[in-house]
Amino acid sequence: MTPEQASVFSETLCRTAPVIPVLVIDNVATAKPLAQALVRGGLPVLEVTLRTPAALEVIRAMADVAGGIVGAGTVLTPEDVRAAKAAGARFAVSPGATDRLLDACEAEDLPLLPGAATATEAMRLLERGYRVQKFFPAETSGGAPALKAIGAPLPQILFCPTGGITLANAADYLSLPNTACVGGSWVAPKSMIQSQDWAGIEALAAQAAQLSPR
Repeated sequence: MTPEQASVFSETLCRTAPVIPVLVIDNVATAKPLAQALVRGGLPVLEVTLRTPAALEVIRAMADVAGGIVGAGTVLTPEDVRAAKAAGARFAVSPGATDRLLDACEAEDLPLLPGAATATEAMRLLERGYRVQKFFPAETSGGAPALKAIGAPLPQILFCPTGGITLANAADYLSLPNTACVGGSWVAPKSMIQSQDWAGIEALAAQAAQLSPR
């Protein structure tokens, strides 16, 4: 898969819903009901971060959920790429980008949403063909004002900001012309997952799904 093809896929993915839930899951048993609640609430694109020992099994479980599009987040190495694809991930998300990681995703035909935090990083990815990128860590990198400023000289790049995004500030990002969607964990709080409050998570997802890009 070429970077240009990955960008086409990523743009479609990012425009599917205004919020991509960023999920850190410890217990595989919660995977399916969590995914089902989020999909019912209107958030079908799910990012399962590779930050727990259970992550790959969680991806396998969620991959079977009707209507869901499950990907792997915190993808750092070629080994992560291969493991994520084997588990059923349909896309990958990284906090940054290295040549080895980009090469692996292209070789494995796994669409990548690569991370950038500065204009230089964004330009390097654009030079390679990635015009859809993750802005991370969004809030500590200057928030919506910084992303707006990057968009002035680089209007051809479309972003999914992640990192510190909440219901309170999501609209600030979604109002920007260079933002397709945001990523956030607030739609699936750890406490609600542990208590298996699927109705509550569905309600949070429904609220987030009502957020409108510009």
